[in-house]
Amino acid sequence: MRAEADALPEVGHVAVSDIKDVLKAGLADFLRAPAFGLFFSAIYVAGGILIYLVYTAAGQEWWLAPVIVGFPILAPFAAVGLYEVSRRIEAGEPLVWREVLGVVFSQKDRQIPSIAVVILLMFMFWIFVAHSIFALFMGLSAMTNVTSSLAILLEGNGPIMLLVGSAIGAGFAAVLFSITVAGLPLLLDREVDFVSAMILSVKSVLANIGAMIVWGVVISVLLFLGMLPLFLGLFLVLPILGHATWHMYRRLLER
Repeated sequence: MRAEADALPEVGHVAVSDIKDVLKAGLADFLRAPAFGLFFSAIYVAGGILIYLVYTAAGQEWWLAPVIVGFPILAPFAAVGLYEVSRRIEAGEPLVWREVLGVVFSQKDRQIPSIAVVILLMFMFWIFVAHSIFALFMGLSAMTNVTSSLAILLEGNGPIMLLVGSAIGAGFAAVLFSITVAGLPLLLDREVDFVSAMILSVKSVLANIGAMIVWGVVISVLLFLGMLPLFLGLFLVLPILGHATWHMYRRLLER
């Protein structure tokens, strides 16, 4: 039996000063239930390490650059379990593994798989675009030379290619950030369709554009720093950001 749709919440107001507050709240949630944070982040970290090993084994380490740039795009979907933990802490509900995992697995019958398809398609399309940009600026011969020497990226058209690729990658990240920053927590929290959730998420970003730009930069920088030591820093960064995103959602969309 299909659940009755909930009313959509109103867009709230968020200031740059709220970012510090939501990060504090995210850290508090992580310290309250660290086992959940480590468990859900381990799935994401394992995926990153697997991608690294596959490309390394194939001798194609040079494709790791666009993958590393685009990999954080998948972070919001990996954080769904963390949203549920924060929701339970907020509501005063018990943190029982069976119940938390049950909620996560039950999302397969709701709207989150639909938005997950959007996220994955955007990620794969970004990888295709990144490959095309590399071939366009560097030529096919550079694809083999860069394997033995990354210095080729700093010669000839390399710097321009990196600049253009970074700008386009930032555009992809901005779009995914806009549709998921409030859209994914909303889909977990209420019975709404994923298109409405994405639209409302974009509206909340546009209504708070200054604070959201800063929040997006903070997320990007922290994820990048967490990925540097073979993704292991994400064991700390991802849980805090996942919990913090839930609290930011509470501010973006009024209850």
